[in-house]
Amino acid sequence: MTQPLDPSPDRYLGCAGWTLPRAAADRFPAEGSHLERYAAVFNAVEINSSFYRPHQPKTYERWAASTPAHFRFAVKLPKAITHEAGLVGADETLARFAGEAGALGEKLGCILVQLPPKLALDPAAASALFAALHARFTCLIACEARHASWFDESATRLLREAGVTRVLAHPVVAYTGPFVPTAPTAYVRLHGSPRIYYSSYEPQQLADVQAWLARQPASWCIFDNTASGAAVPDALALQALGR
Repeated sequence: MTQPLDPSPDRYLGCAGWTLPRAAADRFPAEGSHLERYAAVFNAVEINSSFYRPHQPKTYERWAASTPAHFRFAVKLPKAITHEAGLVGADETLARFAGEAGALGEKLGCILVQLPPKLALDPAAASALFAALHARFTCLIACEARHASWFDESATRLLREAGVTRVLAHPVVAYTGPFVPTAPTAYVRLHGSPRIYYSSYEPQQLADVQAWLARQPASWCIFDNTASGAAVPDALALQALGR
């Protein structure tokens, strides 16, 4: 079984979900729920199911109780806010979401805002949403935008002033040139390439990721190439590089 890295308050590594592929099962404890076994090795997980449907507070409470004290969850904002409402007029949905995800307590480490490729930056709407998120949550707020308008100088300034970290995604979508961070804590989402959500990363790619993360003051790194079970082996390989 893989032994976890020493708990760190500023370095988080995990996957989008805690499904354990059979090929990597021997790297985790034999006993316990999937989440308990997963959390014995990684110190973070990203909950993507919240994007599609609500979860009851008692579900979040159960997940929090199943993990060690140092473990943290990133929870994706519902698509009803990001994709259907376009960030506007979703106060009721946001309040409900806050009441649900807030049940994670101190184990809520990040709210992830993933935007649709067609959603251009509306500064007023974005600022209002980020302010509303900060009013309800004390954790990190990370934004994965996928429209070019979210990557110019004015957008960078808006994110910095709003206290929101710009997600570094791979494959890169919507921007070219060097990545410009907007907050001290980096949030990296690795979706798999060349086949998004499926492909594993090559050893040199993982080494490059580790080198970049090592230069950041604090970081989250989430593998989202889960469709073929590649996320867990890739996360284990990256974890080994950081020892």
